[in-house]
Amino acid sequence: MRTWNYRETPSVLIEFDVRGFQQKKVIEITLESAQVTEWIDEKSPTFIHLSNFFFRPTPDEKSLIFQSERTGWSHLYRYTAPGKSNPITSGNYVVRDVENLTNDEVIFSANHREPGDPYFIHYYRTQLNGTGLTHLTPSPGHHQAIFNPNFTYFIDKSSTVSKAPTYILRDRTGKAISPIESSDAKPLRDAGIAGPTEFVAKGRDGTTDIYGIIHFPTQMDPAKSYPIIEDIYAGPHDSHVPKAFTPIFGNQRLAELGFIVVQIDGMGTANRGKKFHDVAWKNVADAGIPDRIAWVKAAAEKFPQMDTARVGIYGTSAGGQNSTGALLFHPEFYKVAVSSCGCHDNRMDKFWWNEQWMGYPVGPHYNDQSNITNAAKLQGNLLLIVGEIDSNVPPESTFRLADALIKANKDFEFVYLPGYDHTGGGAFGERKRRDFFIRHLHGVTPPQWSN
Repeated sequence: MRTWNYRETPSVLIEFDVRGFQQKKVIEITLESAQVTEWIDEKSPTFIHLSNFFFRPTPDEKSLIFQSERTGWSHLYRYTAPGKSNPITSGNYVVRDVENLTNDEVIFSANHREPGDPYFIHYYRTQLNGTGLTHLTPSPGHHQAIFNPNFTYFIDKSSTVSKAPTYILRDRTGKAISPIESSDAKPLRDAGIAGPTEFVAKGRDGTTDIYGIIHFPTQMDPAKSYPIIEDIYAGPHDSHVPKAFTPIFGNQRLAELGFIVVQIDGMGTANRGKKFHDVAWKNVADAGIPDRIAWVKAAAEKFPQMDTARVGIYGTSAGGQNSTGALLFHPEFYKVAVSSCGCHDNRMDKFWWNEQWMGYPVGPHYNDQSNITNAAKLQGNLLLIVGEIDSNVPPESTFRLADALIKANKDFEFVYLPGYDHTGGGAFGERKRRDFFIRHLHGVTPPQWSN
């Protein structure tokens, strides 16, 4: 709720979501008369994506800026009167964040508009009447802009996972004023520190491009085959494959143990438009896994060192749910899973996350997609990890899964971490995870670390 000076008499604006997250309203209440005026009534047949949402009055309080996916793409709209709006942005791209809003224009970031990787973020400036769109970051790559206080200049940092960043000073039109600094990954590569390989393949429908990265062992023997491990996080609130440069990725350390490690954004994740995103609607257990399997198989055709008969998977939180689900629902492909702090039943976790994607009221699809309900389907090797005082996903979720697995007479391993919150397990959990993959994908007994 916020005060609102649109009228001569004082009023307040109230923004609220109707439970089920298929309707969002903005209403105005005049304080003297208690008159209620409905400004915005946004509806969706699936879900309204609240994790990427902007709503704010312009500084002069004569209009409201509201973000919507009503066209199938996330865009900004200006409301100048109740129910009356004009599009500020339009087209087949996704507005990500608003950097600055004035009475006349908006500076924002977006993806999917420029050629190349559709997840790369770029920055733009446009008038609130929808004219004068200016691309501020014209160079290729994934961008991060750092603006000065009055938004007349900014530092444009651009990179990819394999290309080290460059820094350029630009003015408010995107014109390059001066290079600041550029970096080079060659010293890292010369030292044997490998970066990830970007890879694109078709998804389950045979037409949609799915994007991901691959970490190969530095000393990989081209004549040998290596087990595959997927680092999964399929939370529908965002996309998750890294796009910016990092000197050493954590998954490279796992790859050095003789694995080929992949990370993929399948259907149901965000930032590719509403159609791509809606695969998650009442379907969180899908986790884009059919796209992931197709992607890995395509990658193995190009890189025959990838052994698709030995595939492991791991993840935390939503990734914990996804990795266990991979063994339950796709045992023909995934053979080993490590699941940390998973939300194994979407009826047990916070409503604002689970119901946004799974819908309300709770229906039979919740039960059908529950890892706990489907525990008896377990095939392969599973390690569960959970923190005692998890304040994000209730630890009970993992305990109830363990109980269901025991009742189904299924073998699994369990690591309980006293005093730990929502976690992948820290150093101890990482060792347990690596040892589990070594045992079950390499067939090697790890050292006794306590000796």
